[in-house]
Amino acid sequence: MTKRAGILVAVGATVAGLVTAVPSAASTAPGAPRAAAPLKWTACGTKAYPTQQCATVRSPLDHDRPSGRKVTLALSRIPHTAKTSQGPLLVNPGGPGGSGLSMAGFVASSLPAKVAAQYDVIGFDPRGVGRSSPALDCVPKHFDPVRPDTVPGSPRDERTNRERAASFAAACGEKHGDLLPFMDTVSTAKDLDVIRRALGARQINYFGYSYGTYLGAVYAKLFPERVRRLVLDSIVDPDGVWYEDNLGQDYAFDARHKAFAAWVAKNDATYRLGTDPAKVEAAWYRMRAAVSKHPAAGKVGPSELEDTFLPGGYYNGYWPQLAEAFAAYVNDKDEDALATAYDDFAAVDASGDNGYSVYTAVQCRDTGWPKSWTTWRNDTWRAHRKAPFMSWNNTWYNAPCATWPVAPLRPVRVTNHEIPPALLFQATDDAATPYEGGLSMHRKLKGSRLVVEEGGGNHGISLSGNDCLDAHLIAYLTDGTLPRSGGSGADAVCDALPEPEATATAKAATGQKGSTLHSLLGFRG
Repeated sequence: MTKRAGILVAVGATVAGLVTAVPSAASTAPGAPRAAAPLKWTACGTKAYPTQQCATVRSPLDHDRPSGRKVTLALSRIPHTAKTSQGPLLVNPGGPGGSGLSMAGFVASSLPAKVAAQYDVIGFDPRGVGRSSPALDCVPKHFDPVRPDTVPGSPRDERTNRERAASFAAACGEKHGDLLPFMDTVSTAKDLDVIRRALGARQINYFGYSYGTYLGAVYAKLFPERVRRLVLDSIVDPDGVWYEDNLGQDYAFDARHKAFAAWVAKNDATYRLGTDPAKVEAAWYRMRAAVSKHPAAGKVGPSELEDTFLPGGYYNGYWPQLAEAFAAYVNDKDEDALATAYDDFAAVDASGDNGYSVYTAVQCRDTGWPKSWTTWRNDTWRAHRKAPFMSWNNTWYNAPCATWPVAPLRPVRVTNHEIPPALLFQATDDAATPYEGGLSMHRKLKGSRLVVEEGGGNHGISLSGNDCLDAHLIAYLTDGTLPRSGGSGADAVCDALPEPEATATAKAATGQKGSTLHSLLGFRG
């Protein structure tokens, strides 16, 4: 949910400037009915995705009152070009709160042309997000620096952060109280079926990353007969939504931060921070203590520092640029290097404000959170003692749920024996959605196949440069071919990609195979 100016690749994120009306092409997939009111697609191509089209569809705010107030959902499409279509392929980058409009172009251009040509690849901004309307923005500039230290050094420090989180929750209720009861995964999943009907399709194919895996699983539970093919990559543990899943992240991100320190130590010739991973990690925490007393360049305090290095837990392609900033500060007292890294990886713009507002609205509404702050405090200190990198940071990110103004729902039980076999992807060392989530979803979706990236630590692994993983994806989307069943564990295993090469060149991630995908997936979801 951040502005990442230095690492974003030109992926055609702009979908404004609708120019020429394009008739809605009816699907030629077997049994596909015509939509009652065909979508009006307009040309909105970009340099990267010249054939991109855009449309909007109206969906009930409250699906239990279909004739009541409507929300508008923004859609994008890369239309099929083959004589025979396999129907729509809806794609989602996660979140909750992530914009999906650019995902259509990315997925269509990343798949082999013969495969992409068989699908209408559909991106969408979920309700409340981006170009959909109304869009949420509870507290503009909520993440502006310098924020209070995430790790409370006293009861007063803790109270300051609690009051800040409670204030955000209250502001959401005051500003968007009419929307918050309908900001949840079930409502969003029902929106997907509105999109399906508007597309004139009997069934959809679905491809989701991160939170998008949970959204896809919920859709499949609500509308099993509407699912044709289902791809889930970097999988949310449905048994942990959302409090337990966040606690699991605390330990997993700390492990990835240690992996980063070990990589920096391995590349001491470039970064000059030592050859002992423990000492490199200790140097990082000394840097944190230093910016706590004197924020780097006046804007990178300890909270901002954590936010800056957090993306390295999602994608190791960012490690060279982060290591460069780390080394410049420690070795050369270069505060501007940290400030630049913060601007590239952590500075939150208006879209980030919107993303965080939707993130909290959906996660706080989806399911119950502990009512006692003592539970939050004790669980966080317990995690912090073993995994100090982001435990308190993560707690404050989710703390608005402790005082959310709308009562929670019950989470959906996604166990499903009624859908065709799904294809699942999971890295063993993923921090945002730890490996156990992939195993859990695999057990719950009958007939599913789990493809594991052994030793991989990135979040979002297909269409990210690993040919072994992509071969399974391509086979499945081509004709439904799946790996042979291996039981309750992995059905196929691919080796992880090599770690990135060390470099002292700024913005080293740009141009790497996985950087385009990870610029779209964002962080925190």
